[in-house]
Amino acid sequence: MKKPDPRLKAAGVSGYNKPKKTPSHPTKSHVVVAKEGSQVKTIRFGQQGVSGSPAKKGESAAARKRRESFQARHADNIAKGKLGAAYWSNKVKWKP
Repeated sequence: MKKPDPRLKAAGVSGYNKPKKTPSHPTKSHVVVAKEGSQVKTIRFGQQGVSGSPAKKGESAAARKRRESFQARHADNIAKGKLGAAYWSNKVKWKP
């Protein structure tokens, strides 16, 4: 029987690719143990105390522009995939 990955317990997440809020962390708002193929990496992402701007019905033009600016600014890093913080920040804090 395979031993559970100690990184999952250390990060306090329920499984791979399952992000979780970390309100007690001094600087980062979320953590995820990312797995892509055989690579596994613990990633902390998001600035503590700063909200993203996921798409909402009837959102303001400013909120839409804020989201589009984030995605344009970080497009190259988001495209790198699951083993990067920008991918998770985009998915968790900026997408609905």
